[in-house]
Amino acid sequence: MAPSAIDTPMPPLPVREEKTYPPARIFNVKETKFEQYVAPQPDGLEKALARPRGETAIVIDNGSSTVRAGWSFESKPRLSLPPIMAKYRDRKLGKTYSFAGYDCYADTNAKGHIRQAFEPGTGIVSNWDVEEHVLDWTFLKLGLNDADGNIDFPIVMTEAVANLPYSRKSMNEIIFECYGAPSLATGIDSLFSYRYNKGKTGLVISSSHSSTHVIPVYNSKAMLAQAIRLNWGGWHAAEYLLKLVRLKYPAFAGKLNASQTEHMLRDHCYVSKSYDDELRSYLDWTGLEDRDVVIQYPFTEEIIIQKSEEELARVAERKKESGRRLQEQAAKMRLDKLMRKEQELEYYKKLHEKLADANKKDTKRLLDAEDMKDEAQLERTIKELEKSIKRARTKDLGGDPEEEQEAPDFSLLEVPDEELDEAGLKAKRHQRLLKSNHEARARAKAEKEAERARAAEEERLDRERRENDLEGWLEERRVARDNTLQKMKERERLKADLGNRKSLASQMRMKSIANLASDNPRGKRRRGGDDDNFGANDDDWGVYRTIAVGEGSDDEEGEEDLGGTLAALEEDLLRYDPSFTHEHTWEAQNDWTKSLLHAFTRGPRPFDAGSQAQTHQIHLNVERIRVPEVVFQPSIAGVDQAGLIEIAGDILTQRLVGLGGVNRDDFLRDIFLTGGNTLYENFDYRVQQGLLPLLPADSPLRIRKAEDALLDAWRGAAQWVGTNAWKAATVTKAEYQEKGQDYLKVSVAEPRSIRVVYASANSPPPSLEPTDVIVLAGFCLVKSYLTFDPYSRLTVP
Repeated sequence: MAPSAIDTPMPPLPVREEKTYPPARIFNVKETKFEQYVAPQPDGLEKALARPRGETAIVIDNGSSTVRAGWSFESKPRLSLPPIMAKYRDRKLGKTYSFAGYDCYADTNAKGHIRQAFEPGTGIVSNWDVEEHVLDWTFLKLGLNDADGNIDFPIVMTEAVANLPYSRKSMNEIIFECYGAPSLATGIDSLFSYRYNKGKTGLVISSSHSSTHVIPVYNSKAMLAQAIRLNWGGWHAAEYLLKLVRLKYPAFAGKLNASQTEHMLRDHCYVSKSYDDELRSYLDWTGLEDRDVVIQYPFTEEIIIQKSEEELARVAERKKESGRRLQEQAAKMRLDKLMRKEQELEYYKKLHEKLADANKKDTKRLLDAEDMKDEAQLERTIKELEKSIKRARTKDLGGDPEEEQEAPDFSLLEVPDEELDEAGLKAKRHQRLLKSNHEARARAKAEKEAERARAAEEERLDRERRENDLEGWLEERRVARDNTLQKMKERERLKADLGNRKSLASQMRMKSIANLASDNPRGKRRRGGDDDNFGANDDDWGVYRTIAVGEGSDDEEGEEDLGGTLAALEEDLLRYDPSFTHEHTWEAQNDWTKSLLHAFTRGPRPFDAGSQAQTHQIHLNVERIRVPEVVFQPSIAGVDQAGLIEIAGDILTQRLVGLGGVNRDDFLRDIFLTGGNTLYENFDYRVQQGLLPLLPADSPLRIRKAEDALLDAWRGAAQWVGTNAWKAATVTKAEYQEKGQDYLKVSVAEPRSIRVVYASANSPPPSLEPTDVIVLAGFCLVKSYLTFDPYSRLTVP
């Protein structure tokens, strides 16, 4: 080693500081499941029977997400269940089992037979068998399990806005004919909630499980002709989040379903105050720890037994002992083999001495006994054994076996072929082969020595240049590093271009393949003629490299270890350049901390692919604000409708302007939010900030939320029981039997009843009364001015 290398030791390589990350916010995945058995509650029936008749009713909030039922004189519903049922038959036991509500999740077989009462994504009942089963369960748990099956109490039930006539007709049939209820009154859930929260005049924004409605209310009357619906609710949001998660984790090991995403929406999603600004910086590493939420799915972790220090020491000692025994066995085997070779050598030497005094016949007999053709083969065997023994002894002593080899004998190569017999010619060819091998080994050894000397000389010159001109040496390293990075980028670009069939590199590759295919001879090749000389020139084989990697690639001149070269250059810069740190290295620049995709799928922490816990995790970040934003920007989810702000703004600035006796400011003073989909954080703030630019500067805008967005609809319906409006809107069983299934009542200035008459061009209507409503070809013709209640689907001029 040069003295300068000893006098100036290499500076130590800087140690890269490992970053520490705060613990992740991990939440276990939630899913709808069976909680507990609900026993029948006859105490409510006893209280109802003790109250005056006509002041008590059964109130059912018939929602598409949850059905809530109870007594009108109580402050909250007694029962809450999803409108689902499951029925299956056990063939072994010969029994049929049926479940309703959360009981469907209590049985494994029942989970696979769950059916919904409502059309998915709507508030319209489509499966009346399920609806009837849910009502059976509800009345049974309320204690109404008489033998005749009749319900002796009035029923108040919510229904969807603009409910279909067939749906209302089917519900009337079930209530009056199946259960024999004395009366039925229906209404819209959001307006019941508005009534419970003391609303008179205002704009009701109801975003529920199936849809979002904006309904203006004037003097406690809903102006349904001005109401607008947005087909987006909690069900659509859960399905949309499920699609986003499946797209984000296409190979996720856990089981994903809409029930899980519903809980994710309720627990972790919120409405952004400024969606575009927050989305632009949501995946920035600064603060991502707080914005990223981890949902942990069930997993089975591999059990790794941790051993103590004593156990590890014993294992290491056993390994050492086993290694010593193996070494001893190998040495013993080598010694036995050497002894056998020495014995063979001694035997063949004695045989060679016998052949010296034997005649030809004895010589042939002795050689045939050893399977040898002639004495030359015996001499070669003796020589090979001597070399092998000498090489083995040299190796046992720790020397280089190749250094002890003697120069082979090539004397026959100088003798003309005419002077040699057949055996001599054969020996001469053998010596020619040995000579070529010997010369090849000698050249390879010389090349190794030359390469070693060249590397030592380059290292010496490089060291002198670094010591004499450090800044110039560092600049050379920086330039070399930039060139290496450029080559790596070109190689990656070329690989990407080869995958694109329209790129120039791919077209040149196909051109080379076509040229190779066209070079094949057309006719059949005859033996001995039309010889193909492809491969005689080493450059011919370059065409395959061109096809594999394309022209202009570094691989055409041989595989170059660009990664190793770059690592060596960066190591020199880390040692001698104070301005070059680990953060400037290629590895740090391409680390997971610089990957936007990693931040999106795995959060701001390293990901261990071998950890079962991490492979069963879902990271919610952008989705937390993206899914709730759809109600304001439906185009995000591909819904071709106006957003909630545009709808409300259109009603306030267009539809309510110019109506006689209507003051728009009265509606602005009470914008009411209800429904489970309005429970997102900042929902009211976004509504207010969205409406302010659409209104005059001095507008008295006031936003308020329902006290309980989930239960106020039921409470409002329960509070409605016993009022004059309830009595006017109630359809009795006698009226149902007398006037038909399509009969309904609405509240007017003076309580009156109306009749809906359907007619067409081919079937003229019967005799009409002043309050009859005629439905002709989809239009509603009213003979007198009526103010409709929220439960009417008809559009009144």
